[in-house]
Amino acid sequence: MSCGPVVLDKRHHLTSCVILSHGPRRMSSVQFAGTYTALVTPLTPGGAKVDFEALERLVEDQIAGGISGLVPCGTTGETPTLSDAEQQAVTERVVKTAAGRVPVIAGTGGFSTDKSIKASRAALELGVDGVMIVMPYYNKPSQDGMRAHVTAVAQSVDCPVVMYNIPGRSVVDLAAETTEQICEQAANVVALKDATGNVLRCQEVKRRLGDRLAVMSGDDGLTIGMMAVGASGVISVSSNVLPRRVSEVTRVMATGQLTEARALHMPLLEWHAAMFAEPNPVPCKVALCLLGKMGADVRLPLVGASDVTTTRVRNLLVQLGEIEA
Repeated sequence: MSCGPVVLDKRHHLTSCVILSHGPRRMSSVQFAGTYTALVTPLTPGGAKVDFEALERLVEDQIAGGISGLVPCGTTGETPTLSDAEQQAVTERVVKTAAGRVPVIAGTGGFSTDKSIKASRAALELGVDGVMIVMPYYNKPSQDGMRAHVTAVAQSVDCPVVMYNIPGRSVVDLAAETTEQICEQAANVVALKDATGNVLRCQEVKRRLGDRLAVMSGDDGLTIGMMAVGASGVISVSSNVLPRRVSEVTRVMATGQLTEARALHMPLLEWHAAMFAEPNPVPCKVALCLLGKMGADVRLPLVGASDVTTTRVRNLLVQLGEIEA
């Protein structure tokens, strides 16, 4: 290795777990709470192929670390540089390895509604428990465009749908009002990954929708703040490396023990920041490489971590007691 239970009632209100029929597939019960890991995609040297053995080890480590769910093929999984066949193969291997022990929510969104629908249906055929739809990037749709995109995808599949709002990458920002309109039109849109970096947005969404929509923080550093105003957990990058530590924060916070949760969360703030010292998932893969879990390889246009970032990540792993000095 080189290292450089929410149930939809008649009014479509959300309570504690989502139960939807997948046609001929088994019933799926998904709780959008706690810590879901936005999985990296391990690659062989030079980024030539997916390293499926390392992917299986990563999934096992996550489950052993107490995470609540897995999200393959999101931004952290370098989806823009994976082929359609690779995305399906990654999703299939994660589903197979998880073997029903935790939910698997596949990232299937993109800037084409038609392709997102096809990807979502393909993921369902592979056995996922739900899909995550990022707001369309590059073509910059309006609020009406985002609403139409999400509802079209949601109405094409019979499974829980998670919206993913990340203006820093997609440029567009899903408004709280549009979020509410989507929830009125698509009963199976049941959760939102909020990576706006804005706790006020989370508050406004929860004010409008209450328990109808689960909100998951999309920023590790804001998990405590988001949960304090109504979010139910985090879809985490950091948990790729520190699943037990990140999971413990959300577990304790969910019990209302703010002081105890803060004591667990604060020592991780530097770590969360380091994971974005360079484009995600570059620092995360360096950390996993230093732990001997996989190579640090990424695909162009991403490049390997600088010496500065590698040293920073190594020093933090030492401080956290994950590796020896």
